[in-house]
Amino acid sequence: MIPAKFDYVRPTSVEEAVQALQQGGEDAKILAGGQSLLPVLRLRLAAPSVIIDLGGIPELRRISEDGDRVAIGAMAAHHDVMRDDVVNQHVTLLAQATATVADPQVRHRGTLGGALAHADPAGDLGATALALDAEFVILGPGGTRLVPAAEFFQDYFTTAIGEDEILTQIRFPKYTGWKTHYEKFNRTAQAWSMVAIAVALKVDGGTISEARVGLTNMGNVPIRATGVEQALVGQAAGADVAKQAAEHATEGTSAPSDADAAADYREHLAKVLTGRAVVTAAG
Repeated sequence: MIPAKFDYVRPTSVEEAVQALQQGGEDAKILAGGQSLLPVLRLRLAAPSVIIDLGGIPELRRISEDGDRVAIGAMAAHHDVMRDDVVNQHVTLLAQATATVADPQVRHRGTLGGALAHADPAGDLGATALALDAEFVILGPGGTRLVPAAEFFQDYFTTAIGEDEILTQIRFPKYTGWKTHYEKFNRTAQAWSMVAIAVALKVDGGTISEARVGLTNMGNVPIRATGVEQALVGQAAGADVAKQAAEHATEGTSAPSDADAAADYREHLAKVLTGRAVVTAAG
């Protein structure tokens, strides 16, 4: 199908983008890579009056160190994120999860900010951002505000970004030297996750001193597996500990049932994949 008619704006600064968003009102849409928006337009599931393309704002593609954090512009392409030396050194889990997103073509066009703002619970980067305690920088008419990942994802395809606001940057604490792994299960290669597990462990002398675990597609939003984390901390990094901790993986979840899998099957997967992810991360 052919998309409905719309106006097209390509601002050169974030201030211009916010202004264009205000002028466009509730019928305006942000284009931040387009890997989710363009199919929706072609199917006429959305018919915005104006599309604001953020691709002409260079600062939104920047990846840099900022003290004890890694700052990634919302328009940084998946390909650039997964290959960046700073990301691979300090936020290894993000690079690993990004490498599982779709296929090379999508990873070259899709963006970190676009994927997170889309907030599909089956997307691979939401649980990763949540597990790593990421911080979202959002700009609007009232200025800039910071939103922690725990408050950013609010519901199915819904985030804390207001109608007149733009996500400009995602900031990650540094996890230098942590052991990490992203375990993903899908029906076919390059497909959405049926279930996936993001794990980051700090291991001191063979003992897990800190743990971060995020669940993909186990509810309407990404979920932090705090029960698993608590069961891991203070324990030796081994297969038996991983299996026991994985039994807590479904606590606080509400796994969906759909054409890919029933809820009880997803719950089974969550436990199995959590055990695998912890063992693989711990080495």
